[in-house]
Amino acid sequence: MDINILKSKKPKILITGANGLLGQKIIKEILIEGKYDAIATGRGDCRLPTEWDGYIYEEMDITNLKDVIDVFRVYSPDYVIHAASMTDVDRCEVNRHDCFEQNVTATLNIMKGSELAKSHLIFISTDFIFDGKNGPYDELAKPNPLNYYGKTKIETEIALQDYKYNWAIVRTNLVYGIAHDMSRSNIILWVKKGLEQNKELSLVDDQFRTPTLAEDLANGCLLIVEKNATGVFNISGDELLTPYDMAMMTANFFDLSIEGIKKTDSSIFAQVAARPLKTGLDISKAKNILGFKPKTFKEGIAILAKQIKLANYKL
Repeated sequence: MDINILKSKKPKILITGANGLLGQKIIKEILIEGKYDAIATGRGDCRLPTEWDGYIYEEMDITNLKDVIDVFRVYSPDYVIHAASMTDVDRCEVNRHDCFEQNVTATLNIMKGSELAKSHLIFISTDFIFDGKNGPYDELAKPNPLNYYGKTKIETEIALQDYKYNWAIVRTNLVYGIAHDMSRSNIILWVKKGLEQNKELSLVDDQFRTPTLAEDLANGCLLIVEKNATGVFNISGDELLTPYDMAMMTANFFDLSIEGIKKTDSSIFAQVAARPLKTGLDISKAKNILGFKPKTFKEGIAILAKQIKLANYKL
């Protein structure tokens, strides 16, 4: 860790949820670009790669207002990317208190800390604020969440619009990628592993998303920082795909037999929380204002394939 960051004249970006997939990608991009100083925060010990250097890590429980205020008073960040969230949709439905604390109360705490520093606050939201009847959605579409997770996110969006200083809301969709410690799976890894083990995989063809490479989402957040952009932005992939489509593309990329991929629909899956069928996001605004250029899903698979090889990862 580099304590000289406190004396640096570079703009400071504080990232919540730095141990998570998106947080890791944001920190890595900041370190590569070298234009900003990063204050990584998370609950518990730092789980970023030990070889990374040039950032500060602070343990911070975002549900604890004192924790948040203490960190913001020390670092007074110019920008805050609030990436921490409870995102397990079924767990949110069952554990509503925990979901509210981590998604709503925590964000209100981050807003209070950000107001102390007059930070530009960037909040990560979701396509699950919509009911899936008229996707893909642009930034002006009317929210109508089907599950408790989506309700907490739209409640937080509404609260954020009363923030005193610059703010931006980033809505994203089906984020996929590989964490440095391979601690999180995704549809590409799941399909690759299943087909290599000759398993039968059932994938729905009635749910539509615009899958988002984690590196692209990180880049979109930093484009908002770079341009001091405000308002609501959809940051996602640009292809409307079903899980079945994604599985077929994955199989073809890795030259695996598609015989194990079975097409089905959502009615066969008993899930605690309702899912919108057709969401996806229209990213025209992000393209025009931010210059955002996402990878295709095929390009995303190729990036993950290289990362798997570099990590010498065995499925």
